[in-house]
Amino acid sequence: MRLPDDADIPAQINIVPMIDVIFAILTFFVMSTLFLTRSEGLPVNLPKAETAKKSSRPVQVNVTVNQAGEVFLNKQGISIEQLEAKIKQKVQPKQEVMVVLNADAGVDHGKVVAVMDKVRRVKGAKLAIATRKP
Repeated sequence: MRLPDDADIPAQINIVPMIDVIFAILTFFVMSTLFLTRSEGLPVNLPKAETAKKSSRPVQVNVTVNQAGEVFLNKQGISIEQLEAKIKQKVQPKQEVMVVLNADAGVDHGKVVAVMDKVRRVKGAKLAIATRKP
């Protein structure tokens, strides 16, 4: 008795589905690493400064002034009048707080000075202005 012709063909391993799975896993890792970047302020067009330095402080508060002149404290909208009180709430006794001002290059100078004035009134808060290197 003879077996059908299909029995004469040797067994083969099809690797195309395995390649698809590996590319899917690779895509997952590439996409997940894109979300690992740390953004500490709202996206604004920062002015350039030759002497810009990157500093790291234990406690950091971000104040952002966008191009429309709106003020944000740690990505939450706030009025300039409330800014001083909200920053005082974040200051712990005997702990330095770094307030980083992210102001868009197109913002009115008076608005930035008003924000800086409110930050300077807070005891124990240091002020830094975010810039980018040219």
